[in-house]
Amino acid sequence: MAGISQNTQTTTPEVSKGRERTAFFLLAVVLAPVLMTAAVAGYGFLIWMSQILLGPPSF
Repeated sequence: MAGISQNTQTTTPEVSKGRERTAFFLLAVVLAPVLMTAAVAGYGFLIWMSQILLGPPSF
């Protein structure tokens, strides 16, 4: 294993920081709101369809 380099960092810290900011922006500003909106809409659709099929809740 003498031919394997011990240095595993191939990008400079500046490039890494930029990619980290881009990933954070994508996750926090774009992906999280889209996924939460889809989850809430899916849950609402599930409740709506169950009430169509089973009737409204009766207490």
